[in-house]
Amino acid sequence: MGDEVKPVPCEDLEPSKEMNCTAAGHQGAQLQETFMNPRGVDGREPTEGSNLLNSHEEKLQEAPPDSNCLQRLRQALACPPRGLLNRSVTNVIMAVLLWAVVWSITGSECLPGGNLFGIIILFYCAVTGGRLLGLVKLPTLPPLPPLLGMLLAGFLLRNIPVICDNVQIEHRWSSSLRSIALSIILVRAGLGLDSKALQKLKGVCVRLSLGPCIVEACAAAILSHFLMGLPWQWGFILGFVLGAVSPAVVVPSMLLLQEGGYGVEKGVPTLLMAAGSFDDILAITGFNTCLGIAFSTGSTMFNVLKGILEVVIGVAAGVLLGFFIRYFPSHDQAALTLTRASLLLGLSVLAVFSSVRFGVPGSGGLCTLVTAFLAGLGWSDEKGEVEKIIAIAWNIFQPLLFGLIGAEVSVASLRPEAVGFCVATLCIAVLIRILTTFLMVCFAGFNIKEKLFISFAWLPKATVQAAIGSVALDTARSHGEEQLERYGMDVLTVAFLAILITAPIGALLIGLLGPGFLQKLEHQNEDEVPQQTSVQL
Repeated sequence: MGDEVKPVPCEDLEPSKEMNCTAAGHQGAQLQETFMNPRGVDGREPTEGSNLLNSHEEKLQEAPPDSNCLQRLRQALACPPRGLLNRSVTNVIMAVLLWAVVWSITGSECLPGGNLFGIIILFYCAVTGGRLLGLVKLPTLPPLPPLLGMLLAGFLLRNIPVICDNVQIEHRWSSSLRSIALSIILVRAGLGLDSKALQKLKGVCVRLSLGPCIVEACAAAILSHFLMGLPWQWGFILGFVLGAVSPAVVVPSMLLLQEGGYGVEKGVPTLLMAAGSFDDILAITGFNTCLGIAFSTGSTMFNVLKGILEVVIGVAAGVLLGFFIRYFPSHDQAALTLTRASLLLGLSVLAVFSSVRFGVPGSGGLCTLVTAFLAGLGWSDEKGEVEKIIAIAWNIFQPLLFGLIGAEVSVASLRPEAVGFCVATLCIAVLIRILTTFLMVCFAGFNIKEKLFISFAWLPKATVQAAIGSVALDTARSHGEEQLERYGMDVLTVAFLAILITAPIGALLIGLLGPGFLQKLEHQNEDEVPQQTSVQL
């Protein structure tokens, strides 16, 4: 037939022309197949929706970059708003709604000058201060601890004339909130105790936990007695307040070094994180014992026996509650993790407050530590889920705790000579602690640089000082004696200065000395090489 398509002969052509002829023949075959079979490549008939989608994708690919900017601008200015603007408006409305609901219930307490108004303003200012300080990032250094911004926020609220008249919190409210925060810290410390790490590290962990804390407490007691004029009981109270290291500063810094492989081969980050928990427990136990002795009436021997009795009562009550919470609730109960966390927090707060009511304040904190530790041993692998819920509670009370500590310090009430003696006591005690730490890690297999790093890493103070630094002042206020209140204010001032000075310096020293003094782990497992080669092949 005349309409028949004749094949084009390609035998006599040159090689390049032959290739073009072959490609042309292939394209013609594709066009013929498409004309004869209108289905797509996957065998499905194209629909109107698929055609519109394909055309829309082609338009998006051809769209210039300016159209994307215009599209983002339209989304940002959309009505109703979306994205960041919508989130910001929602958060502001929720904050105002929270205040309005509480105001409708309590009335004047939520107005300027009321307790709830002061607590809400303090909470938001402390959170803002922590966030702002977290934005300060120095190259090759760990971030500054947010708790420092929370502390400064409370300090500014107390010492700015116009604001301090409207933001006021009664001592009873402030003391109760700090006691709740102390209960949460004790629960976290008890759950964080790792018995396996203690058995593995053994002697060096015990020496690092006991030696620096006890030596610094004794040194601070002697210095405060002769420089600040504190009685011996109050001197040891101050000593155990200063004797604790801050896990809120040490642990994040150690995790950063561990991720970089620094000191991992000899277990330096693990040693510091494990020994930190035992160090804090020793300081809190010693503080509670000395606090009970300081506020006891009678002979010195009677006060010492009463302090020992408080320790025995706290341990016994903690053992009973710890074994109870291990088996109640049982594994077949609904919402097991939430129930365990709520029960543990409730028992801890009850132990701290009821011990003060019954006249044995030193037993409450120890009872909480033992309860949390035994409960964590019984829960084993499920302990991590409970710790996550406890961490949420700590995130709420941490701004309140550090903000309230900062708000307790008034510049007008500070005596210049007292501040000088406080700084001198703090600096000398810290130097003695550094030297003691260096001696405690001798003969443990570390070189001179690693010993120096451990000594300076054992410097920061923050969490425990904020938790127990004001307890002595609150107890003195409950007794109504002016002289005891002055002693308690001196202890609180030293705790405030310790956080303000040692927390940022300790974090910076860890970040600076870690990469230089610790050996970086560069060993690669040989078993991984064949596996990687086979995957590449």
